[in-house]
Amino acid sequence: MSIHLVGGPMPADTEPAIYGAFIAEAAERAVHGERLIPRIAVVIVHDGNGTDDAAAWRRTLERSGACEPVVALVREGGTLEPTALVDIDGLIVAGGLTPAYAVALEPVTGEIRRQVADGLPYLGYSAGAALAADRALIGGWQIGGVPVCPEDASEELDDVTIQQGIGLIDVTVDVHAAQWGTVARAIAATEAGLVEGVLAIDEATALVVGEGPLRVVGPGSVWQISGSENGVRVVTLAEG
Repeated sequence: MSIHLVGGPMPADTEPAIYGAFIAEAAERAVHGERLIPRIAVVIVHDGNGTDDAAAWRRTLERSGACEPVVALVREGGTLEPTALVDIDGLIVAGGLTPAYAVALEPVTGEIRRQVADGLPYLGYSAGAALAADRALIGGWQIGGVPVCPEDASEELDDVTIQQGIGLIDVTVDVHAAQWGTVARAIAATEAGLVEGVLAIDEATALVVGEGPLRVVGPGSVWQISGSENGVRVVTLAEG
């Protein structure tokens, strides 16, 4: 089973390619639970529009493959009930305010790690992708008072902030890379020594982490940023 990290929104006709492989993995796991279609938990942390978000996610998954979405809505500032993770074949952590998702997931990160290690497919979308890392970049637009990306990408934080994530992968992740200008934030965070490196994922693009090499799905790029003796090294990964 794999960890699927999605950098942000996409056209509807791209969704089956991005989500279909995840649903197929969940269906494979469902067979062991003697279910015909997989039960997929969808965690949404919201500021009041959770019902609309839930409906949108159900439509997205219906377009991408046969499954039973089980939506767990958490109001910003609240935490996810552990019962949301019971008897599921796949887990999606959706997008929104990344620091609020960090608060919501904190009590259950150990259980998520345990289930993923046991073969549960995980898909993180935007905030859910950023938080999959061991050291998660949860927002901010300045380092030492110097702007390093647009303030609109700040997630309501001033300083670029790194904190403990779920711990599914050991490389820090940033999202909305080219579209929000967060590639610059990822480079600056690496150069400043806040992290050893970053995988910055474009919108409409997924990075799939599983057995074998990293795989990119979608029309965008994954920007692989790492430190070097001469500064910061940036290479791009693309589909194919």
